[in-house]
Amino acid sequence: MPHDVTLLTTIAAGLGLAFGLGLLAARLKLPPLIGYLLAGVIAGPFTPGFVADAGLASQLAEIGVILLMFGVGLHFSIADLLAVRGIAVPGAVAQIAAATVLGALVSHLWGWSWGTGIVFGLCLSVASTVVLLRALEDRGILDSIDGRIAVGWLIVEDLVTVLALVMLPALAGALGGSEAAGAAAQGGAAGRSLFATLGITVLKVAGFLVLMLVFGRRVVPWLLGRVVGTGSRELFTLAVLAVALGIAVGAAALFDVSFALGAFFAGVIVSESDFSHEAATNALPLQDAFAVLFFVSVGMLFDPAIIVRQPLELLAVVLIVMIGKSIAAFFIVLAFRYSVHTALTISASLAQIGEFSFILAALAVALGLIPPAAQSLVVAGALISITLNPFVFNAIDPVMRWLESRRDVVGALERPVTLDTALPVETDQRLHDHVVLVGSGRVGEPVARELIEHDIPYVVIEASRDVAERLRSQGFTVILGDATRLDVLQAAHLDSARLVIVAAPDAYQARVMLARAHQLNPGVEVILRTHSDEERQFLEEMGAARALVSERELAVSLTREALRRFEVDADMEKVAARTLYTHPSG
Repeated sequence: MPHDVTLLTTIAAGLGLAFGLGLLAARLKLPPLIGYLLAGVIAGPFTPGFVADAGLASQLAEIGVILLMFGVGLHFSIADLLAVRGIAVPGAVAQIAAATVLGALVSHLWGWSWGTGIVFGLCLSVASTVVLLRALEDRGILDSIDGRIAVGWLIVEDLVTVLALVMLPALAGALGGSEAAGAAAQGGAAGRSLFATLGITVLKVAGFLVLMLVFGRRVVPWLLGRVVGTGSRELFTLAVLAVALGIAVGAAALFDVSFALGAFFAGVIVSESDFSHEAATNALPLQDAFAVLFFVSVGMLFDPAIIVRQPLELLAVVLIVMIGKSIAAFFIVLAFRYSVHTALTISASLAQIGEFSFILAALAVALGLIPPAAQSLVVAGALISITLNPFVFNAIDPVMRWLESRRDVVGALERPVTLDTALPVETDQRLHDHVVLVGSGRVGEPVARELIEHDIPYVVIEASRDVAERLRSQGFTVILGDATRLDVLQAAHLDSARLVIVAAPDAYQARVMLARAHQLNPGVEVILRTHSDEERQFLEEMGAARALVSERELAVSLTREALRRFEVDADMEKVAARTLYTHPSG
């Protein structure tokens, strides 16, 4: 070729291999992330054939990290975290601590130092947000209480990771890494005391945060507003990327903080503006492309021979990620008086590691905190755990059915709910021929308000303590508890209810609620929310009065509005019947 095309061939090979293997993974019902990592393995120096330029791949990966962290900041939701803070914050911190201790103990048996083991354990403690969100969406439980807890839990893990990325360079010497590398990462000199290094790091981070909060939250929205005023989509996309990359690089150059931290706060600042949705939409294609290159570059660092050289170490990593973390999370959730099903869901959500583990491991190798073999173990553990994670989720329902057949086991695991199930005497006496409403989110709360408006007796069952307290402060009649538990349903007087409405989106909860309702009150009518025609048919065969598919109900409303605009005098009952029960391909 007439000129150097190393960059072009690296990008072309990386994206081409990632596309082919990602597509294969998707066809096998596996996360495409596995294909991206395998693409890196093929293009890496440890396998025969084409070898991509590792230096260029590393720089492209840095752009991927910046855009990944910018996306995390852009979608960071204080409201989501605060809604489940009572369990998400202490639960995530305790689970990270447990996984870190496990990793340190096991690696110490291999002859590694305690400092190396702590950092290695930290790499194994953080689950992949990308994998979790896809798993929750595929199962239609993202908006359920279990889904909200899992997302809040991951938000806390992300924040802990951001903090670790800031503190690791400062602690490199104390943990047994390279003091020179740590000092270089901090823009200082080796030989400082630990407290001096930490103090300088905290001051630099504080200075960056003050600059972002005082000036960034004013300048960035103003800038994006001016660009929107031009009407140019291309300029807006360039502005978003310039903000993400510019703040990340500027934070590293001026305050010696990581690219990741700078990009994260750039995303947080943009998320507070009126243009956050458009920014996310416009930046998404480039974010996805460079994130893929990041995963490819991680795969290039993986030496497949480690599977043969260190099979027991790899097995230990997989057990820590998929068993150790999950058991810790399971008992932590139960300790907060949530149901066994919620505990199993959170455990399955955390039984994998991903992008943040890679970022932590790469930084730790650069600082001399962990050996390259540890990074290969992290990548291998991620490949295996992400591959097996869908099967872990699929095992939740069979495990619950087995436990349900042994109520003594469930009773021993679940702490009795003795608080917040009692209702005021006047309310308790009024609960006859009433509505039991399960779930009070975006669907359930408007239903409750209409029941109040029409003076229909009701009681809400809500699993989130924070949400229950908020509703009570607004005058709602609420029982705090898991609606799949008989004692909670008995407290709601379901045996004398006329109607049960399950507004929560959890498919498992809907099935159990239907069975429990007919167990306590065979004549009660049950209306449920579901996400597929197959599930609707199954629930109605089980005895549900109605099972409403969200998308079908939306189709009815859209059809009604369309016919109204054209002044068509249609029989909406017939239109609804056709829309709700005709298969889309029929």
